[in-house]
Amino acid sequence: MVDIVPSQARSLYRAMLRELPRRPLSSPSPLQVRIRTTFSRPSIAAGQDGDVTILSRIQQAEQFVQYVQAQRMHAVLLERYNPGINNPDQEEKIRLTARRVGMELPIESNKREE
Repeated sequence: MVDIVPSQARSLYRAMLRELPRRPLSSPSPLQVRIRTTFSRPSIAAGQDGDVTILSRIQQAEQFVQYVQAQRMHAVLLERYNPGINNPDQEEKIRLTARRVGMELPIESNKREE
């Protein structure tokens, strides 16, 4: 079990960094610094209680990674299925609402020659 913990912690650390916005290595964000210090801090484990503490921290980190991945996927799906949600243009909102219920707005011509 002791052999699994360092490799598991390393993979969790990398998974957390993958979910954060990209930044140059020369100027890491405060959150990246905090995650690094948390993972690099040697935990003093004494017997069975220490193993339980380490396992619970690993499980919390795994849940956090899953949560962040789900949040990212949620944002991607919102944008994919509601493409005009961030577009403040009123005409575009009307067109997208009409398409959502299966209608197409007529094409307006810019020429008023008639």
